[in-house]
Amino acid sequence: MKKWNMIIDVGRCHDCNNCFLSCKDEYVGNDYPPYSMGQPWHGHRWMNIMRQEQGQYPRVRVCYLPMPCLQCEDAPCLTPDGAVYKREDGLVVIDPQKAAGRREIVDGCPYGAIYWNDEIKLAQKCTGCIHLLEDGWTDTRCSQVCPTEALKFLWATDEEMAACAAEEGLETYRPDLAAKARVFYKNLHRYTQAFVAAGVVYGDTDECAAGAVARLALAGEKVGEASAGTFGDFYIDRLETGKQYTLTVEAPGYKPVAMTVDLPASINLGSIVLQAG
Repeated sequence: MKKWNMIIDVGRCHDCNNCFLSCKDEYVGNDYPPYSMGQPWHGHRWMNIMRQEQGQYPRVRVCYLPMPCLQCEDAPCLTPDGAVYKREDGLVVIDPQKAAGRREIVDGCPYGAIYWNDEIKLAQKCTGCIHLLEDGWTDTRCSQVCPTEALKFLWATDEEMAACAAEEGLETYRPDLAAKARVFYKNLHRYTQAFVAAGVVYGDTDECAAGAVARLALAGEKVGEASAGTFGDFYIDRLETGKQYTLTVEAPGYKPVAMTVDLPASINLGSIVLQAG
């Protein structure tokens, strides 16, 4: 059967916060029984946007990871008495009546997507805009307002989502938690993995070495390749931290440069100078 899913493209998110603001607009001061009570002005981010800066000046990347409730298929927050339950359409709901006063529900989410409303003594989270879906909507408020189309809400079977994930390279965040999230990410490596960057310069002319080729190997196996751009910069990403790589940089008419790169985190290697040879 079909269920609601969301695809979030990390590469398209610019941290404009339209999603966050639309969620506040929809839920602050508004009750939608039996699915939710009003969200407080402060302290809750039902659509949270996590931020991460990688690298070192001047080769730095900043990426943003929108994080709503992930509507997990095997949601660890579910309770035996239905205070937190899962609908047939895939959405996970906190029942405002059954969950009243039960702060321990907040700790049931390993992603930190459940918040405590101290004023009304209730655990709360993103509902997937159930009340709008039941009124005929096919988008959540956040996916409707995203200017870069980084958020897409879709109705699909598990088989259709598996095919989509394979075709578009979609992943779930923290699959080690075995919750089987129904929110899928594109370009998740920008947040979860590291890169090696540098600028390449010709030593005899002091010009940017546009077109120079950088190759990165791990234990003798190539794991990445990139060509230097107009200003001589290259980035090789999708790398695991805590590994030792071998970097080789080459350009026609110049001696290749090879070096060992330890990668505790994303790194800018500075300028690599190629000498004529």
